[in-house]
Amino acid sequence: MGHHHHKETDSSQRNLLISALLNLVITVAEIAGGLISNSLALLSDALHNLGDTSAVIIAYFANLVSKRKYSDKKTFGYKRIEILAALFNAVVLIVIIIYLFIEAFKRFQNPELVKGTLMFVVAVIGFAGNLISVILLKRDASKSINIRAAYLHLLGDTISSVLVIAGAVLIFSLRLFWIDPLVTILLGLYLLKETYEIIRQTIGILMQETPHGMDLNVIKNELESLPGIDNIHHVHAWNLTDREIHFECHVDLTEDIKVSDTEHINENIRHILLEKFGITHVTVQHEFNCCDDKNMIHKS
Repeated sequence: MGHHHHKETDSSQRNLLISALLNLVITVAEIAGGLISNSLALLSDALHNLGDTSAVIIAYFANLVSKRKYSDKKTFGYKRIEILAALFNAVVLIVIIIYLFIEAFKRFQNPELVKGTLMFVVAVIGFAGNLISVILLKRDASKSINIRAAYLHLLGDTISSVLVIAGAVLIFSLRLFWIDPLVTILLGLYLLKETYEIIRQTIGILMQETPHGMDLNVIKNELESLPGIDNIHHVHAWNLTDREIHFECHVDLTEDIKVSDTEHINENIRHILLEKFGITHVTVQHEFNCCDDKNMIHKS
């Protein structure tokens, strides 16, 4: 089982590296093509690709660093480096989007001649490279918020390439130069929507919010229905990473028993929390009628 997981990790790292190299090639091609064709949409896509190349490289190294071993200084290891990388990538993407909006509005006010044929050829090259990258990362995007952030960057690039291709066709055939900034704005609006969710989730994890969709009252009721448990209080649940949920609580027992006799209670608690709520790490403090504050959430 461990060997299989190791192979999956190697595969995701390899795919990230391939995607980064592909995007670097696309970026160079689009910068050259954008300058020659005078296409803001193409230059915007190139700038976006440059940001995405950085995003994928950051995701690649964050993925490597997150595997480093624990220490007495970092008892959780470097797992949250992936969350920080995802947040950084999302913020960078928003900065790029704002810049593109500013440039697009300038072009609306002063439309400029664009070479549609060259714009089309370069956009097709960009689309092909981005599509390959999206396919490479799609499977791992659901397993890691860090890889999902990089995946969304590349998905946005793929969609932007389609828009640029469509814009190039209209510019070449109908000489509608205002299509160039319009494509840029449409792309930016789509990416803002996708990026918002990444930022919301990463900030929630860093603030140790209760995991999205988890009802602590439901968990409390489930655990209080177990034999030997009178009350569950001082409950905390949080994400260490986007895949790992931690839970801790005080367990008030119905009778004063030996510590060794609490193991079967612990086993029942762990089983319910894992099977019903996906909680992977559990810490409980056993008590017998000794805690004055028995509210679910401790008010300090």
